[in-house]
Amino acid sequence: MENLNFGVIGNGRSAALISDKGSIDWCCLPDFDSPSVFARILDNEKGGHFSFSVDDTYTVSQKYIYHTNVLCTEFKSDKGSFEVIDFMPRYKTGEKDYFAPSEIYRYIKYISGAPSFKINYRPAFNYAREKVNNVTLDKCIRTYSRGKPSQCIYLYTSLDFCDVLDSREIMISDHHFFLLSYNQKLIDIDIERVYLEFQRTKVYWMNWTNRSKKFVKYNEQITRSLLVLKIMSFQSTGAVLAALTTSIPETIGEVRNWDYRFCWLRDASMSIDTLLKMGHSYSAQRFLGYLKGILKSKNDSFQIMYGIRGERELTEKILHHLSGYENSKPVRIGNAAFSQRQNDVFGYLMNIIYQYFTVFPGTLDEIEDIWEIVRNICRTISIHWDKPDKGIWEIRNEEKHYVFSKVMSWVAMDRAVKIATLLKKRYYVDIWSGIAADIKEDIFKKGWKEDLQIFTQTYCNSELDASLLLMAEYGFIDDHDIKYKKTVRAIKKTLFHNGLVYRYINQDDFGKPSSSFTICTFWLIQALFRTGMKEEAQEIFNDLLKYGNHVGLFSEDIDFTTKRLLGNFPQAYSHLALINTAAMFSDEKDEPDYTEP
Repeated sequence: MENLNFGVIGNGRSAALISDKGSIDWCCLPDFDSPSVFARILDNEKGGHFSFSVDDTYTVSQKYIYHTNVLCTEFKSDKGSFEVIDFMPRYKTGEKDYFAPSEIYRYIKYISGAPSFKINYRPAFNYAREKVNNVTLDKCIRTYSRGKPSQCIYLYTSLDFCDVLDSREIMISDHHFFLLSYNQKLIDIDIERVYLEFQRTKVYWMNWTNRSKKFVKYNEQITRSLLVLKIMSFQSTGAVLAALTTSIPETIGEVRNWDYRFCWLRDASMSIDTLLKMGHSYSAQRFLGYLKGILKSKNDSFQIMYGIRGERELTEKILHHLSGYENSKPVRIGNAAFSQRQNDVFGYLMNIIYQYFTVFPGTLDEIEDIWEIVRNICRTISIHWDKPDKGIWEIRNEEKHYVFSKVMSWVAMDRAVKIATLLKKRYYVDIWSGIAADIKEDIFKKGWKEDLQIFTQTYCNSELDASLLLMAEYGFIDDHDIKYKKTVRAIKKTLFHNGLVYRYINQDDFGKPSSSFTICTFWLIQALFRTGMKEEAQEIFNDLLKYGNHVGLFSEDIDFTTKRLLGNFPQAYSHLALINTAAMFSDEKDEPDYTEP
């Protein structure tokens, strides 16, 4: 059984998944959502990879350099030892300017002895749909598509080009490097330049994490999760990705395989909310800029998700030629859910906008721009809140009256009332307060089942849904309200299984879910904590942390029995929930911790 034992590097433009053996098995260039250059994770034979081969005498281990997104893979043997330090450059070049090119450095750090290895450099362009050729130039190896010669990447290295391309045995006694770049470099690349880029990038990440809030307990887990969220914020626009991959299945051999390299307003808003709580306002400001960019006029309608540049059309296609992760088909690019109506989206979004007005209001024209977005959202909710939708889980068949969609519609109107109050807009306070009251009354009348003594998934069924655990988180109901406490207990009794939580157990488009949606277990822990069951919450949380991979990363799903990671990876949902949950169990530190372990 494989697990998602990958470290992740990135710089806000693109990212790469690097296996615990040092192989780049997923990378899209030049951007997160571009066609893949390496995709072995989706097809072991065709997908393409960039790896080091060593003999059986080597032990291989992997870790992040302290408080950075720089990954170190150590190859150790009696013959000799070396490290491969992987990173994508990111650092500031001015007050608001960042250097974040579409390139990967692989700094080979010689440690001792006479270590040797072979290089397997196997790019496979456009999701392995295009054959490639390599040609050696004066200072690099140019890899280009046979069908489109202008489509190319450049590999710079201090090693012999033929040794690299022919996978010959290479013995080293000094430091070496690779630089894989989407663009041809205009400056000379040598080991000194590589080392400079390494130090600049390392210092950038350490400075960034140092600005984060520090905690007495779980500080390392919180820091790693913050670093993951930061990687997934697209520098050009401020969009936040849901995950870095496509088509890693929720269950091996099944068809719940989706492309998550887009910006869901729900996921992004929750990520931004978490970054704000942890002391990072820049990403929030960038995201609000993204929002203004996708709404070209006052009358633009909202989608639940967009491309990372604001694209509205995200047509879903199936790549039949790829075998899929562990032969789990289909492999998809694009996502048809963009056309769905999911009314809960507006609650998270308005919650962020309210924080904008209270934490960092901008200039008058910026405030007026955001105010128009608020009014647009409220118009949308006033029309749609009492209509069925697809819900938080993006059910692809018929629409229903999901209770949680109604709850988050109330949250949106509640925050809108608070914003209108701040701006002294009495007219809107009165109107929106009335809509919020109507929504709340409707939920208690139709969503609460008196005979069952629980809130249910929809108005018309008696099933439970893990999303209902968030009712208190957003202030819809008090933590100690008996109706909420009874619902929490019922969810734990019904959906909690082998230490993990089902999102629901009733049939959907593809049958009954067979893996745990990772964020749901975090939600249960938070709900137990809120309702006074803190020791039980702590125990479940400590167990859940054990299911992260070797460098502390989490995917979308976890198998109930084996506890292997499944689903797209790493998942913003999972890491933002980890941060918020860990913070419940720990006090903040008064002073920053400068001590490296």
